[in-house]
Amino acid sequence: MRTVIISGGSIQDGFALDFIKEKKPEYIIAADRGLEFCYRCQVTPDCIVGDFDSIDPEIIRYYREETELPIHTFRPEKDMTDTDIAVKKAQEAGADEIFFLGCTGSRLDHVLSCIYNLSLLREQGIRAWIADEHNLITMPLGQSYEICEGQQFGKYISLFPFRAQVEGLTLTGMKYPLTDAVLVLGDGGLGVSNERTGQRARMEWKKGILLVVESRD
Repeated sequence: MRTVIISGGSIQDGFALDFIKEKKPEYIIAADRGLEFCYRCQVTPDCIVGDFDSIDPEIIRYYREETELPIHTFRPEKDMTDTDIAVKKAQEAGADEIFFLGCTGSRLDHVLSCIYNLSLLREQGIRAWIADEHNLITMPLGQSYEICEGQQFGKYISLFPFRAQVEGLTLTGMKYPLTDAVLVLGDGGLGVSNERTGQRARMEWKKGILLVVESRD
């Protein structure tokens, strides 16, 4: 089941609306202040979660009193972020693809937390992406990944090892090809700002977890 989680970070309304329209999710979860986007853009979530400590009180009041949507309220003092809670709800609902909106912005701690959510979902065989108007971030399942003409999010493709080095990396159909290369943890330069040149950019690797960032200015 394709699911969109809308969190309380930076959201460009036009991009987010177009993204939701394109992906056609079967399930939408609003996490705390992400509900403000739903309210102002008339997006109806299937589920609402959070501690609601940062949301306009009138908005959460509206959803509690004027709708019958399920609202799961948590204490602010908890061991999970609101986005973490939304991930659990998505898994309980049967999600096999999850797209995160509103997970980037000024709070880099929350951005990093969401990137770690990509890793946790990958371990469970669930494909997941973080999206904003400039970036699309994922950790592919398996040991290969393709970005095809007509489907690419942005001009640039950057690759990073996650948790440990990526070994045996081969890139084809790209401006800067590699053959059986190693991406070392902590060396951020080698995989940054590559570009697709053929009809498809293909990444294959033998060992490790690859973080793929498609970006545009």
